[in-house]
Amino acid sequence: MTHTWGVIPAAGLGSRIQPLAFSKELLPVGIRRDGDGSERPRAVSEYLVDRMLLAGATRICFVVAPSKNDIISYFGGRIGSADICYAVQQNPAGLCDALFAALPFIGENDEVLIGLPDTIWFPEDGFRALPAGEFSFLLFPTDQPELFDAVVTDPEDNVLEVQVKRQDATSTWIWGAFKMPACQLAALHDLWLERERQDQYMGTLVNEYIRRGHRVRGVKAGESYVDAGTAHGFRNALNILATPGPHAFKKVA
Repeated sequence: MTHTWGVIPAAGLGSRIQPLAFSKELLPVGIRRDGDGSERPRAVSEYLVDRMLLAGATRICFVVAPSKNDIISYFGGRIGSADICYAVQQNPAGLCDALFAALPFIGENDEVLIGLPDTIWFPEDGFRALPAGEFSFLLFPTDQPELFDAVVTDPEDNVLEVQVKRQDATSTWIWGAFKMPACQLAALHDLWLERERQDQYMGTLVNEYIRRGHRVRGVKAGESYVDAGTAHGFRNALNILATPGPHAFKKVA
C-alpha cells in the first residue's frame, strides 16, 4: 500500500522570534473551531497540517529536535485521517538534513508533500495544483524576493535556478511548499551525501540536481504567503487571518 506523506521540518531553534516558552511551531495564530462548536487557539503549524490533509496526506512526519517534546505532546499519534510519526534531528544542521531524517519511514513508491511549519499560505488547496509523479515547487508572488528563495522558471514552468536569499534576485516568485515522489527525495539525499552534506538549503541542492539534467517544475498557483516566524510576520499573519477572503492577498508579507 502506498501513502502520501507530509514531512514537516520542526527542529529549528526559532531564534528569530524567541524568547518563547514553547516551540515556535506551537505559536498561537488565530482560532480553531472544533466540531462541537468550541473554540481554542490554533498553533501556526496546524495550518500546514490542514493543507497536507486536504491534499490527501495519510502519514505525517514531524522532524523535531530532542528538546521539542511539546510538539509530540500537542499532536500525538494521529490527526484527522493521518497517522503521525516523529524523526529526531540531533543537531540543527539545516533544512536538507532535517528533511532527509524522514526518509527511513517513507516507502519507495510513496509521494511526499513538504512545507514549513511557521508559514501560512493560500489557497488552502495549493498542494493540489502540483502534478503527481513530479518534483514541483508551489510558487508565491512577492515584492521582497531577497528574503526568501526566489525561483526562476522558463515559459514551460521548468525551474532554471533557485536564488537563495540573494539581494540581486531576478524572480519575484518564491517557493513556499513542494511535492515529489519518494524516489526523487531519495535521489536528492544521495546527491547531498555525494556533495558531503554541504547543502544546508534545499535551493543549492536543487540547483545541482537541475544542473545534472533532472527536471523540476515551478507552479505559480500560490496567492499569498506569510512567514510567521518573525515578529513582523506574526503581525501580518494575524492581519490576514482577520480579514475576510484571505486568498485576496496576492503578495508575500
